[in-house]
Amino acid sequence: LRLVAVLKAILEGEKAAVLKRDRHLPLSFHRRQEELKFSLGLQRLQHRVREIQALRDGPAASPQLNMRDPQLKTEAKPPESELPTLILEAVKELEAAKQQVLKRIQIWKRQQQLAGNGALFEENLAPLQKRCESLVEVYFQLHQQVMAASGELGAELLPRLQERCNEVLSSLVKR
Repeated sequence: LRLVAVLKAILEGEKAAVLKRDRHLPLSFHRRQEELKFSLGLQRLQHRVREIQALRDGPAASPQLNMRDPQLKTEAKPPESELPTLILEAVKELEAAKQQVLKRIQIWKRQQQLAGNGALFEENLAPLQKRCESLVEVYFQLHQQVMAASGELGAELLPRLQERCNEVLSSLVKR
């Protein structure tokens, strides 16, 4: 009985140490933090798409940009090399947002599997669906900008960008 009591005390101490190290905050906090991180990334991506649109249209088409940035007032047209760089950054951010969504889908699948063994499963699909829909919406906006700027991107960069963008959509649909 003393052996069982000692083992029980050791195991409870280990359990407390693990909970203290990994889960010192409630699970809802971690979910909320993940949700905020995704929405921030999505807003950054939407801003990047608007920057691409403004750059393609030129400074004359966006007077609010000219008001804020005095350097743009003096330039007649932004450098052409800036557009491919912006598009590449936007595609990279799109792929990062896709990875966050796929990670969340994988977590949901695992929770669903564990629910078959009796674990609590309270997650509903609405937040996951909203993430996917908003990411696909930004994908289509970015794809539209890539196609509109196809003449400025060059024959070697355009197919790579299209392939990367299509892979994002394909992986979202498949998973």
